[in-house]
Parts: sequence; C-alpha cells; structure tokens
Amino acid sequence: MREYKDQKRLERLERAAKAKQQILEKFRSRPAADDPTVLARAAERKAIAEAREARQKERDERKRKEAEERAQREAIAKAEREARERREAVAKVIRDAADAAERKAERDRRYAARKARQTARR
Repeated sequence: MREYKDQKRLERLERAAKAKQQILEKFRSRPAADDPTVLARAAERKAIAEAREARQKERDERKRKEAEERAQREAIAKAEREARERREAVAKVIRDAADAAERKAERDRRYAARKARQTARR
C-alpha cells in the first residue's frame, strides 16, 4: 500500500528542522573570541600573514634590483653598440675615401700614360 505524501513531507520538514538545530548548536558551541585557543589561532594566522608579506617584499625588492641591473646592462650594451656602429661608420667613410683616392690615382695614371703616348707619337 502506498504511503501518504503528507507523511513524507512531514519527514522532510523534520529532517530540515533537525539540520537547522544542529547548525545552531554547532554555532553556539564554538569557543568565545577571548578563548586562548582562538587567540592562539589568530596570532598564528597573523604571524603567517606577516611572514607572507615579508617574503613578498623580498621578492619585490629582488625583482626591482634585477630590473635595475637589467636596465644598466641594456644601457651599457646600447652604448657599446652605438660606439661600435660609429666606429664602423667612420671606418667605412675612411675606406670609401681611400678607395676613391685609389680610383682617382689610377685614373690620373692612365691619363698621364695616354698623354705620354700621344706626346711620343708627335
């Protein structure tokens, strides 16, 4: 034979009320704020938080120093690169001038040789 739906409903309501009562009892049974165990736990959490903050500050300081060192290395590398590029540019200008002088000297030599041949023919 089937049970009445109301009886299941009453059982559900009783279970819900019992669960609420257990939660309330659990809340009431917790220690007071001035209990030594609560104070000890709070002090422990505070110490952990302070240690975490100290480690974070150390990490931040280390990152800042690394960033400064990296910036210095990059500045030095940039200065060295620019100096090398200037030296190379000066060397290129000197090479180009020397090549131009050699070409001019060769051209002048050929011109002088041609004039000498023309003079010898006459």
